[in-house]
Amino acid sequence: MAENAAANDLESLPVEAVLEKLGVDPEKGLSAAEAQKRLAQYGPNALPEEKTSLFKKIAQHFVGPIAFMIEAAALVSLILGDTGDFIIIFGLLLFNAGLEFYQDSKATSALAALKNSLAPQATALRDGKFAVIDAATLVPGDIIKIRLGGIVPADVRLVSGDYASIDQAALTGESLPVNKTVGDIAYSGSVVKQGEMAAVVTETGSETFFGRTAKLVAGAGAVSQAQKAMFQIGNFLIVVAVVLALIMVAVQVYVDIVKTDNWGLADALGILQFVLVLLVASIPVAMPAVFSITMALGALALSKEKAIVSRLSSIDEMAGADILCSDKTGTLTKNILTLGDPIPVGGAKAEDIVLAGALASRAEDGDAIDGAVIGALADKAVLKQYTIGKFTPFDPVSKRTEATINGPDGKAFLTSKGAPHAIVLLANADKAVADEVDAHVAELGAKGYRALAVARSDDGGASWTLLGILPMFDPPRDDSKQTIENVRAKGVSVKMITGDDTAIAKETARQLGLGTNILPAAEVFPKDMDPDNVPGPIANRILTADGFARVFPEHKYAIVKTFQKNGHLVAMTGDGVNDAPALKQADCGIAVSGATDAARGAAALILTAPGLSVIQNAIDEARRIFGRITSYTIYRVALTMDIMFLVVLSTIFLGFQPLTPIMIVLMSLLDDIPIMTVAYDNTSVSEQPIRWRMPHLLSVSAVLGFASIVQSFGLLLMGMEVLSEPGRWAGLGLTDQSHLQSMMFLQLVAGGHLLMLVSRKENWFMKKPYPAPPLLIAIFATQLVAVLMCGFGIIVPEIPWRLIGFVWIYLIVWLFIIGLVRIGIDHVLENRSARRAMSIDVVNERLFR
Repeated sequence: MAENAAANDLESLPVEAVLEKLGVDPEKGLSAAEAQKRLAQYGPNALPEEKTSLFKKIAQHFVGPIAFMIEAAALVSLILGDTGDFIIIFGLLLFNAGLEFYQDSKATSALAALKNSLAPQATALRDGKFAVIDAATLVPGDIIKIRLGGIVPADVRLVSGDYASIDQAALTGESLPVNKTVGDIAYSGSVVKQGEMAAVVTETGSETFFGRTAKLVAGAGAVSQAQKAMFQIGNFLIVVAVVLALIMVAVQVYVDIVKTDNWGLADALGILQFVLVLLVASIPVAMPAVFSITMALGALALSKEKAIVSRLSSIDEMAGADILCSDKTGTLTKNILTLGDPIPVGGAKAEDIVLAGALASRAEDGDAIDGAVIGALADKAVLKQYTIGKFTPFDPVSKRTEATINGPDGKAFLTSKGAPHAIVLLANADKAVADEVDAHVAELGAKGYRALAVARSDDGGASWTLLGILPMFDPPRDDSKQTIENVRAKGVSVKMITGDDTAIAKETARQLGLGTNILPAAEVFPKDMDPDNVPGPIANRILTADGFARVFPEHKYAIVKTFQKNGHLVAMTGDGVNDAPALKQADCGIAVSGATDAARGAAALILTAPGLSVIQNAIDEARRIFGRITSYTIYRVALTMDIMFLVVLSTIFLGFQPLTPIMIVLMSLLDDIPIMTVAYDNTSVSEQPIRWRMPHLLSVSAVLGFASIVQSFGLLLMGMEVLSEPGRWAGLGLTDQSHLQSMMFLQLVAGGHLLMLVSRKENWFMKKPYPAPPLLIAIFATQLVAVLMCGFGIIVPEIPWRLIGFVWIYLIVWLFIIGLVRIGIDHVLENRSARRAMSIDVVNERLFR
């Protein structure tokens, strides 16, 4: 049954035609030989599994621009014989790869959870006898039995039996079990709550409704914004570094060969060594580690807010999400069927209507409607005064329940509750009463409420009195409306997606203030539509809708994909198997409290507290984390530019190398490793979704980098002036080029960390929020190490303390200068963005006026 057309035929044809098409006798079933033949044709009734070797899984985490750069840095360190540097860099590589491997292993668990949801066994009719067989061996045409408590093992059409109540909420999102009769469809993976019926298998394995969902899960997934950003930043830095290194090599070779005519192997190796070490310093080896550690600490903070992060990059996505697609049942609503105010008919009292309905219910059946009616009693103890004799449960033929009751006064009577039209017929109500009931039911239906009618008989069932109507609905959670308003205030638009009817969805949306432009999926999506490529007219309807009703898994997936293709970052909540494809495709899939294993496995964020209120905290924390990562990125790009341009330009134009190879390696470690404490930094929370605006970020980084280059060159030129006239500047204690190199080493280490104070904020660096203690301690400790190294001549040449003091005074002056530069460039860029946005609005207004 691979073709969609064939599948649609088997869903719509009469049962007799389906049996004929499948070539099966419902009394005898398939023969063992025929079943084996079909098993070879259609394959096992199981989800396909693609196995990847452990080696391949591990190896893929060592491939990519950042990974290649780190590996190159480690190799260079090994070639140069710097074992310590090699160990540190290679350790970072292993840390990043290990963390990614762990997170990816969690992502694949969605498919495993789906497979575990399939029924392991089935009762099938083979060669005229029912027998329990492995569900994986079922084939189209098999006659099977489904009964109370069992899992439907394949997609089937029901062929005989009275009825079955089947819970397919995890697949379709419907809030209550669905009553099925002969001819209806039952989906693989749904659970039988009541009844027993025979059915014919129409689809198996990956062609079932459940299997198509699993296919979407396997193919879903979006590259995280953090990964894209790291690639772009890494590529930018390596291109800058390589271009500058090539220019330096070309100039050096020209000087050695053409001008001095003094070229040898030693010169070539010397240039190569210096260039390789310079590249090591320019490669952001700590960037993935900083990203991972910052997000991991953010995940720890979120866990305290009742949100568990299963994919670290989801934190970055949550910070930029501008659309939240929310499931309705159990997320926006309580998922507890609740009684509204009873509507009396003929003067009955409200409490008498509820009591009669409760007496026509049975709590031990676990039926949601019965539980809601009993739960509406003001005092449940009153039921103990009554003795229930015969009880007839609900069935789809009579559409009502009935109970024989003995009251506290010893008198017997009957009560019944059920579909309003069934109770009206039972009571033989006149036209006026029937019209009154119809009017009430229509009014309730327009709001999406269910309606039950209740009747009582005091003469053994000879005549019945219709008492009234019980409205039933799933009320919104107490915190949902406020949460939606708070999320909207953060620039996130909320869209409701539900498997329930359109009327129910509209009423829920109205109560929550979501808007009532709710689209029924059947009217929007054609049956043969590719969910990965939604046509333009349909996409436009999706983009302007407030929500969607009667959706299937492929619809949810298509909705999320459409928003993403139109430039939105999408967060998606869900709890069922039907949500798994969309949860995995979303930029940040969120499994709500009580979600199925499949939904949890596909999600990146798992809520352990009910409702959406946790998401507010998740958005705030995600934006703080994004701010930390952004500040580190600006710092790292600007510092790399400072180091590279200083070394290359001074070598070319001044004929002087301001740093030795060992200084470059030490500086790389001192600047990068301690700054990982940025993961603990205090940051402000953006009021709007924030994303990687790479042109803006690189522009800020480039301007700060240029200011830092001016700062470094200024000190270098001052130092060279001192060396040219040592007598005039004898008080500084700068006497030779080695001292000058140590001075530049101190300036770059100390100045680099002071640059962090500027890069972490868009406004004045002395304003709140102030740096967190761990970051301040790391900066102070690094400065102390650098000062002691220069002051006592540890590894680097010793310089006088008065020279160290002069460098610090110079750095503090420049700290304020660069702070002003940061404010200026942000002001210019924001004004440019505002003007561009205004121009776009004007153009759009003129075009669509």
